[in-house]
Amino acid sequence: MSPDPGSSPRVRAIRSVPVTRAFEWYAEAMRLFKRRPLPFMGLAVVVIAAELLLGLIPVVGRPLGNIVVPILACGLLYASLAADRGDRPRAAHLVAAFAAPVAPLGAVILSSLAVFLAEWAIAWQVAGVNLLATGSDQVLAVEELLLVYAAGVAVSLPLTLVPLVALFEGAGVAEAFAASIAAFRGSVGAFLLYGALSLALLGLAIVTTGIVLPVVLPLWAASSYAAWKDLVGATAHPRAVTP
Repeated sequence: MSPDPGSSPRVRAIRSVPVTRAFEWYAEAMRLFKRRPLPFMGLAVVVIAAELLLGLIPVVGRPLGNIVVPILACGLLYASLAADRGDRPRAAHLVAAFAAPVAPLGAVILSSLAVFLAEWAIAWQVAGVNLLATGSDQVLAVEELLLVYAAGVAVSLPLTLVPLVALFEGAGVAEAFAASIAAFRGSVGAFLLYGALSLALLGLAIVTTGIVLPVVLPLWAASSYAAWKDLVGATAHPRAVTP
């Protein structure tokens, strides 16, 4: 499913871009989202529902969610690729990543766990809240929640391209992490601005008690897809996506 099948993370040249390119990544994300807003939002609702439902399962729900939900959320990356090819996001995109080889799938899971570990550590240190626990007493104040998510965004920035390099270029764990970190190091300013914009969207989601999440999640996915395309010079061939 690579947009540019002849390329490989082993041979791709990752370019550096100016700080303001982060605005273009989100502009491209909005362009893709506006092509098929309802299908994008439908996929996002499924991802949100899966996280909420898994969180209700005692003991194993939250740990399982930290594995299943990030893979499910990769469906929004496949949907972004589909929209870029003139196709529409489909329900099949939600399960596309589950069919990936073990190594790319491992890269997706490990990058997600790294972000969650940072969030868990801050939640525990700041508020004594265990994000793996199930219970109504596990509540973070708004400012604590923002701090937790800020830590997650900070850790996620060097890992932004890991799922894309892994799933779309077939890279393994070491290769996907190396490519993503190299991209971050070459365009630190753009990624920092990208992180600030992402955190602003997250703040909007918190303020609206999650009402805008079905829009925010596709924009996050499509903007990271746009960043990957920009930094590695990938192209989306105009053919249907068939996970």
